[in-house]
Amino acid sequence: MDLVLDVADRFVLDSVYPTGWARDDPLRQIISLLLVVNIGGLLIYIIPASLSYYFIYDHRLLKHPQILENQVWKEIKYALGSIPYMSLPTCSIFFLELQGYSRLYDNVEDMKLGWFYLLGSVVTFILFTDMCIYWIHRFLHHRLVYKYIHKDHHRWKVPTPYASHAFHPADGFLQSCPYHIYPFLFPLHKILYLILFVFVNIWTVSIHDGDFRVPEKMKPFVNGSAHHMDHHVLYNYNYGQFFTLWDRLGGSFRVPSAWSNEGPLYDILRLEKKGASNGKMDSNGTKKES
Repeated sequence: MDLVLDVADRFVLDSVYPTGWARDDPLRQIISLLLVVNIGGLLIYIIPASLSYYFIYDHRLLKHPQILENQVWKEIKYALGSIPYMSLPTCSIFFLELQGYSRLYDNVEDMKLGWFYLLGSVVTFILFTDMCIYWIHRFLHHRLVYKYIHKDHHRWKVPTPYASHAFHPADGFLQSCPYHIYPFLFPLHKILYLILFVFVNIWTVSIHDGDFRVPEKMKPFVNGSAHHMDHHVLYNYNYGQFFTLWDRLGGSFRVPSAWSNEGPLYDILRLEKKGASNGKMDSNGTKKES
C-alpha cells in the first residue's frame, strides 16, 4: 500500500495537505488510507461490475420471478453503503503494513528463489485464500450467525454482478481477511499483492455474472458463476471462491443446476415457452391477462 500512497502523495495529496506535513506522519497516513481505500474500493466495484453487467451478464435473468423490483439499484445502493464501513478495518491492516509488520517485499532479488518464488506465491496465495474463504463462508451460514450478517447477501436470490460487493460490512470484511492475512504470514511482492487484490475483486464480480460457461476440462475444478448461482438459490452448497476442492472435501459440493438444464435461467425459458403457448408474458415471466 506504500506504493499506492506514494503515487497519491506525488500527484494529489502533497498539494492538498498543509506544507511540511510529513508523508510518514501516522495521522496523515491514516487519512490518506481512508481516502485511497474508499475511492479505490468504489472503482474496483463499479467498473468491473458495470462492464460485466453490460457485456457479459445474461439479462434474461432479470425476468426471473425472484428478481426484486429495482434490484440492480438496490444492490448498488447496498454496496455503496457498506464500502465505507468495510474500509475502516481494512485501513487498519494496511496501516500495519505501512509500519513494517507484514512480510511484503519490494524487489524480486530480495528473495532467494527470485522469480520462481514470485510465481509460486501466486499459486499459494490463491490456494490459501480459497481454503480460508470456504471455512469463513461456511461459518457465516451457521444458524447463530447467518441472520445477523450473511443473510443480507442472500436477499439477492438471483444476483447480478452488482451483488458481488453488496454485503453486510462485517461479512465483506471477514471474507476479505484471508487476502490481508497472507502477506503477514508469507513473503509477497508488493506489486503482485496489488495485482492479486484487484484480481480477487474481479473474480468476485465474475461469480455473480450469470455466465455459466466453463471450459469442459476445468468444470470439475473451477468454482464459477453456475456454482455460485446455486449457492444463492439453495444456500447450503458451493461455498467455495475459486475452486471446488473444499466443497468436495467438506461435503457441500453440488453439480451446478445450469449444467443439467435447471436453475433460474431455465425457469425463465420454461416460463417463456409456456407463455408462448398460452399468451404473452409480462417482464416477470408471468402470463398477461388479455
